[in-house]
Amino acid sequence: MLYRYVPVALLGLLLPGQLLAQDKPQTCPYDSAHFDLFHPVPRNQLRPLRPDRPGVTESPFTVDAGHFQLEVDALRLINSRDDEQQERTWKAAYSVFKLGLSRRTDVQLEVPLYKVEKQRTAEWPAWQSQRGFGDMTLRVKHNFLGDDQDGPIAMAVVAYGRLPTGRHSGNGAIEGGLILPVNIELPHKFNLDLQVEGDMNFDYETRQHYAQVMPSVALDHEFSDVFSFLVEGVGQWDALQRRWGASLNVAPIFTLNDNLQLDLGTHLALNRRADREFFLGLTFRR
Repeated sequence: MLYRYVPVALLGLLLPGQLLAQDKPQTCPYDSAHFDLFHPVPRNQLRPLRPDRPGVTESPFTVDAGHFQLEVDALRLINSRDDEQQERTWKAAYSVFKLGLSRRTDVQLEVPLYKVEKQRTAEWPAWQSQRGFGDMTLRVKHNFLGDDQDGPIAMAVVAYGRLPTGRHSGNGAIEGGLILPVNIELPHKFNLDLQVEGDMNFDYETRQHYAQVMPSVALDHEFSDVFSFLVEGVGQWDALQRRWGASLNVAPIFTLNDNLQLDLGTHLALNRRADREFFLGLTFRR
């Protein structure tokens, strides 16, 4: 009669193991318990390249732990105008160095290698120029949702502080701010990006800090593995001017391989308060 209970006993022994196997979480290749700055993610397990450029709206995704990423404004022309002054700025080799610290955090250093600023007013119609090294910026990005790309939504926070390292080409005081980027993956290879940025800037002429708020929304579509296109709307309000500026930004993006991306584009001013910009840049990951 005992043989009748053997299947029941075997089932009782096997079920707990099956339940434990189901409850055991799957191993994540980006788990901080496995990889960090000194234990890099293997190159064959790197996530897709998701840089902050080329738009104003940044990526909520961080650099993989133990890896380095370089994002460069090879050349950028900025034209600004208000009621009393016209400005033209050339930036060359503006570089952001990024280092992945852990699964969800990276640290970034913005190095403005060369900058030329020209200004003129109705009172002084001749261009007055300044050139040199700009203000360096230290940034930290922490992702708190979706960095493993296991869902349609990803969110992060970026905190930054800008140091007055540019003697003649800087703003002349410490600045800082917070950025909250969100990415929503849509069907048919569309991506929607939303962002709110709050800054505390410094005005050199009035010698005072002022608050600035800059919301933005961007939509990009991957036409192929190589080519994608970005369209972005940006608003800007600050307590100094007390009025809104708005621009429409467009940028084609070329992904040459898993670790190299090229981009170019323009910011089209929708009113006199916004800047007009043209740029060319790249992203490289090692």
